[in-house]
Amino acid sequence: MNRLSEIKKKINSNKDGKTVFANFGYLSLLQIAGYVFPLITMPYLARVIGADGVGKIAFASAIVVWIQTISDWGFNLIATRDVAQNRADKEKVSRIFSNVLWARCLLTLFSGLLLLIAVLAVPYLRENADIIFVTFLLVPGYILFPEWFFQAIERMKYTTIFNLLIKLIFTISVFIFIHEREDYLIQPLLTTIGYLLCGIGALYLILMKWGYTLYRPQWGELTRTIKGSTDVFINNLMPNLYNSFSVMLLGFFGGATANGLYDGGNKFPTIFYNFQSVLSRAFYPFLSRRLDKHSFYAKLNIGLALIGSIFLIAISPFVIKVMLGDEFEKSVIVMQILSFSVIFLAMDYTYGTNFLILNHKEKPLRNLTFVSSILGMSVSIPLVYYFSYIGAAITVLLCRGVLGVGTYILAKIYCQG
Repeated sequence: MNRLSEIKKKINSNKDGKTVFANFGYLSLLQIAGYVFPLITMPYLARVIGADGVGKIAFASAIVVWIQTISDWGFNLIATRDVAQNRADKEKVSRIFSNVLWARCLLTLFSGLLLLIAVLAVPYLRENADIIFVTFLLVPGYILFPEWFFQAIERMKYTTIFNLLIKLIFTISVFIFIHEREDYLIQPLLTTIGYLLCGIGALYLILMKWGYTLYRPQWGELTRTIKGSTDVFINNLMPNLYNSFSVMLLGFFGGATANGLYDGGNKFPTIFYNFQSVLSRAFYPFLSRRLDKHSFYAKLNIGLALIGSIFLIAISPFVIKVMLGDEFEKSVIVMQILSFSVIFLAMDYTYGTNFLILNHKEKPLRNLTFVSSILGMSVSIPLVYYFSYIGAAITVLLCRGVLGVGTYILAKIYCQG
């Protein structure tokens, strides 16, 4: 008890520690909500829309994640870092915020046009055009909600409030509007509506209440903003070559049901991935100013990942049966394979996002991600073709292993340098 009191006293007496602790508290609350709300809707959706409906949503999401990655263009890390380091200068922060918002709008229009061309050109995409375009609506809603900005100025309680509202709107709406298998189209539409409503509220808070300025777009500044985040964009895009690409291949080779079985096994590891993301986001602005505290963050993140991985593997047969039903029995092996990747993902967050990028080493990280992603894309074709959803899970595990171990080695090299 005395030790706990001492730790609490140290945190309260240290402004940085208090801020990180508060941000982690808000994000932990958000993560708990991220567990609770899906636990409410997941069994219902799995039984109402079935593996086929879940698979169609997963296939469309795998395509649209490319569009979302393009619209992000690495701003979620570079702009967060830049605002965190200049947050005392309100005008400069306003410039960064404006440039990022307009750049994301421009990139969304461009990527949306590419999506339209792809759907018109590829017959299988045309067959699923309805769910693809409905899912695409998530992207405009997503860019209107500047979660990265709240992270940068370390006011994560607002991110928590808005995200809780999104999840609450979605959860209630699922039971009101989704009643049969054909209603799978409604699922991404409900999420979009939640993002749009919260995005409008977030912009009102930033511009009207806090007094930041939204400047008119200027082409020169937009191009500089995009160019400055290009290395991180490539780093963020490359994992799609094995992650989303595997899901897309699975749709082509195995159909919607195979996608559904993979997605069923991926749902629960994804909850833990999100927790790791929360921890990373809570520490990122703090570590951008106090990188000397990285060792503590590394021990915490990787230690929790080891515990989480073992726990997920142990409970996989039980949780799949109870939460998703007998139709998803084959998802157990997928969940167990992907649970191993929790450890490697923690290494990537710890030594990639929260070390190499903060040390302005985006290019070596980009090169590593490029190599691991090309490797993943190469092995995914035979693995998915011959082993279906199990092959997709092995592909993800293999690539995350290469990326996680690789970022650790790069971080050690630059530590010594």
